[in-house]
Formats: sequence, structure tokens, C-alpha cells
Amino acid sequence: MSRQFALRLMDTHAGGDVSRIVTSGVVDLPGDTVRAKMLYLRDQADDLRRLLLEEPYGIPEMSVDLIVPPSDPKAAAGYIIMEVMGYPIYSGSNTICTATAVLEAGIVEKQEGIQHFTLEAPAGLVEIEARVENGVVEAITCQGLPSYIDTYDARIDVPGIGEITYHVAYSGGFYALVDATELGFELVAAEERRLADTAHAIVEAIRADREFSHYSLGDVGPLPFLHFMGPVDNPGSGFYRSRSATYVHPGVICRSTTGTGTSARLALMNHRGEIEPGDRLETVSLRNTRFVGEFVARDHAEGHDVVRNTITGRSYVIAESEIIANVDDPMIEHLTLNHVVAPRG
Repeated sequence: MSRQFALRLMDTHAGGDVSRIVTSGVVDLPGDTVRAKMLYLRDQADDLRRLLLEEPYGIPEMSVDLIVPPSDPKAAAGYIIMEVMGYPIYSGSNTICTATAVLEAGIVEKQEGIQHFTLEAPAGLVEIEARVENGVVEAITCQGLPSYIDTYDARIDVPGIGEITYHVAYSGGFYALVDATELGFELVAAEERRLADTAHAIVEAIRADREFSHYSLGDVGPLPFLHFMGPVDNPGSGFYRSRSATYVHPGVICRSTTGTGTSARLALMNHRGEIEPGDRLETVSLRNTRFVGEFVARDHAEGHDVVRNTITGRSYVIAESEIIANVDDPMIEHLTLNHVVAPRG
């Protein structure tokens, strides 16, 4: 019999973005912190990410969240985010999905009403508020990373598109922010392919033109994301709404508006003086799914106005399963898994 490995999974989605939560089957990874464990996976064991996001087990539009022991005693669990572009240190939709999964899996005891607990992401501790009604996790509110505008009203000539205006925010990764209307988009599902192609061309042009550095983290890699912004409506006092779409990888527009994309938009609205602490922004995706970002407070750090924020959304459990990986399967035999995945049985 061929040697096999097994991984227990809970598949979830938030706003349409599927996050595959790995609850068991991976050995205890080296590293004193969740960030260190993430770096070990990235540098020494990236085949686990590839296994779960490539054929025959996954697709590029998915994400993976690996539950690991936390390093901080205040956290109930740690989690490492894996996506097709690599290892983000934070993600709003992945955090919403992971928080739901730890409740549904019993890692955190589910309590009726409002409950609070802490998770540890590679970016650090994340405070979670869960609303449970009749045993169902109806909503998760999580901290967004402190977000700020790095670049405002820049212009660049994009091959095949022409000159565009863009802004750049940091909200867990660097985001190019562009006005969808100026590019002729209404942000509806039928435009998804063209949105992805347009975003790819813009991101490639910006990456070829310049680099970005976080004021305290330094180099966090080349610009990965683009957030298309629709017009803003104001349906109520301190409440705003906008259609939005987030590009994350060639050919991939997220099904949700993304938590970090929503945080980036809050940073831009603050930079323009359009919102105040306590105001909320609901971003609406191509599939009409929604996240709500709240502008909690404004800080100042090294010359930047930094927006502290939360993201609220709902995650649904869509499957529980066990993946069996056969090391002699020609689809995966090029992957090395034996140092991070426990043998089956």
C-alpha cells in the first residue's frame, strides 16, 4: 500500500470567499511564534500550501487557514493564512472564517449571545467578537490592521488602458485603490473577467514603476492587491455603502469585498476627510455579499494618519472532510510533505 497522509478540514466561506480550515493532521511546526511558524512554512514547507490550493485538491480562488498553537497565552488558537500569492500576515475574511471554525469545532466553547476571545495571526493578536443566536454563529467582528494612506492621487500610464489615477493604502498588505467609474465599470458580476485583466495590468505597471515600504515593518514585498471603488451612498447618519471589488492574483477577483480591502477604503475616506470615528462603511461585492467596516479611532504614526478599524461579516460552514494524499499520486508526487504532515493511521 502506498504511503498516505491525512488532513482534517472544515471548509467555510465569508462573502463567497472559501477558506479551508485545517484542524488537524499537521505536525507541530518549528518556531516560537505564529509568525515564526508561518515563515517556516513559507521557506521550508511551501508544498503544504500548494497541495491544498492546486489541483486536484483546490483552486486558486480558495484560501487555507492552518490552526496552530498560539504563542501568547491570551490567544485561544493561532492560525496561518495561505493563499495563492503566498502568506499574508492578516486577512479579514480568513479571520472571520477561522473564528467561526474554532467555535464550530469546539476549540473555543460556543456561548449564546455575544462572546469575546482572542486569536493569534502572524500579524499578532486579534480580538474577536462573536454573535451566537440559537447555537448559530450569526456574525463575527474582528480587528482590522491599522491602516493608512501611503500614496495619494498618483498617476501612471498603463499599457492598453492609458493614464489612470490611483492611491495606495496599507491595511495588511499594500492596496492600489482606483475609481471603478473612471474606468467604465459598474462593478457587476458580468465584468469579473475584465476587472481581473484590468487590475492585473495596473498592478504590473505600478510594480514596475515603484516599490512600497511600511513605516514600521519595512519591506513587505511588492504591491499585490487592487481595490476597485464604486460610488459612495449615504443611506443613514454615519453609515456609508459602496460597491467594491478586490483583485488578488492574475485572473482572481475575490468573491467578497475582502476585510483588508474594506480597511483600505476606510483609510482613504479618512484621508479625504469624509468620515469620522464611529462611522461605518458597507462594501458590496459583485455577488452582493457584504462586509461592514467601522472606523474606530484615528492615530498618528511617523507622519501618517492611521485608521484603527473593525470588520464585521458572517461565515458559513459548507463542508467537513478528510483529505487523503497519496505520495505516489502523479498529480502530487513532486510535493514533499513528510516533514510537516502526519502519516495516515
